[in-house]
Amino acid sequence: MTTLLDQYIPASATIGIGLLVFLGLGLIHSRVSLNEGKALLMQLVTGVAAVIVTLSFIIALPLSETLRGQILSLLGIVLTALIALSSTTFVANAMAGIMLQATKPFRPGDFIEVDGVFGRVTRRSLVHTRLQTETRDFTTLPNLLLVNRPVKVLHREGTIIQAEVSLGYDIDHANAEQQLILAATEAQLDEPYVLIVELLDHAVIYRVAGFLADFNNPISARSLLRREMLDALHRADIEITSPTVVAQRQQLGDTRTLPTYRRRSLTSSNEQDATPEQRIFDSADEAAAREQVKLDINALSEQINEQKALIKGSEKDQRGVQELRLAHLETRLDQLLALQGDDD
Repeated sequence: MTTLLDQYIPASATIGIGLLVFLGLGLIHSRVSLNEGKALLMQLVTGVAAVIVTLSFIIALPLSETLRGQILSLLGIVLTALIALSSTTFVANAMAGIMLQATKPFRPGDFIEVDGVFGRVTRRSLVHTRLQTETRDFTTLPNLLLVNRPVKVLHREGTIIQAEVSLGYDIDHANAEQQLILAATEAQLDEPYVLIVELLDHAVIYRVAGFLADFNNPISARSLLRREMLDALHRADIEITSPTVVAQRQQLGDTRTLPTYRRRSLTSSNEQDATPEQRIFDSADEAAAREQVKLDINALSEQINEQKALIKGSEKDQRGVQELRLAHLETRLDQLLALQGDDD
């Protein structure tokens, strides 16, 4: 009897050690659950630990080599089948979760929009990401969706709030733009601007937008902008032309729907020094500038090498001018390298 019990001591010890390992991992996971990077790592470690403990328990059992090999083979077949069957779901989402953790396109607290779902990120796990939507409910998105679909992330340093409205052709666009700019200003948006988006057969589509510095209130800011648009257009006696309502008005035979013509000064189109693109694509402009600096550095390096080769092949009395040009190129290269260092 004692001998039989002694044979199961390694297996019992393996179970005990495995329980202690899982208990320790559980305590660590409870402490790092708020840190998404460490939480993802703990989930991976827990899965690997479960496989290791299971294999160690089978090896520690007092079984013959043949039976142990058959059990391990069966376990390998089962694991392979599970991985194969779940490769389109769990494994794919897990790999997507690891990819999101590596690239970090967004983080908890960011407002994101993907596949028509808008909300704020509350948690990222190995296989899914949880959002809190406008209705305060939670929506869980598989990580594979976030990898395969475009994800819109609101800029933490401020974003562009915009809204569209359709107005009739009888409204002078200068008057419409003035009222929409006023509405954006009343909505406390910075640097407002108006774009004419489309000319429909029954109306003109205007888009008013402005910069919102407060990152935490995009929903109320959009609502406030639309409310101010309604008030501004109403005060100016401008009718909003809805695309779902067609108004038929009896007019004289040669009556045309045109606004009153107003002569505009040549400087009216240059009232704003900064264009909307400078605010919208600020990060892209910075990236383009950094890329241009890299290209200029490579071009200057090639010119310096060519100049050095030219100096070596020149006569001594002709090297003075060539060396001055080389010094000028090296000074310019040092300036670009210093500029690149500041950007980094």
